[in-house]
Amino acid sequence: MLRSRLFARLVIAATLCAPFFACAAPNIIYVTRHAEKSAEGKDPDLTAQGTARAATIARMLGKAGIGALFSTPTRRTLQTAQPLATQLGLAVQTYHPGQPAAMVEKMRPLPGPVLVVGHSNTVPELVKLFGGGVVAPIADDEYDRLYQLIVAADGSVTTVLLSSVVAPL
Repeated sequence: MLRSRLFARLVIAATLCAPFFACAAPNIIYVTRHAEKSAEGKDPDLTAQGTARAATIARMLGKAGIGALFSTPTRRTLQTAQPLATQLGLAVQTYHPGQPAAMVEKMRPLPGPVLVVGHSNTVPELVKLFGGGVVAPIADDEYDRLYQLIVAADGSVTTVLLSSVVAPL
């Protein structure tokens, strides 16, 4: 009798708490390489195609609840993050590309979705450091990968590969 009352109370408590657990969203981290860059100079700007891709990323993530944006200090990465930052009224925070682990630790306590913009040689490492596992290397002429890392309450990470497709100019 006592055991059935306890079980009934647990069922009622679980039923009452279920809506609260259903509303708890996991943290989401978006990681992408900068958009297409000019071949000119040591710190090149985005090309017209790259500017269009940055705008596409802003449209894609504009309603994703992004609360923070991170970029290396290069022009091409900052220009990739800036349309979304402008749309959301947020500042782009910079990180050192040679210290990805430090950036990951700085970002971990932040609530809600974030965007991290990196380079072809840093994005795979960032995905791995965030718990997303090993991903294929990014070729020099590849700009369309956008990783969505969904961090569950138990710390497990689901990696989704999205694409930031832009119509040719």
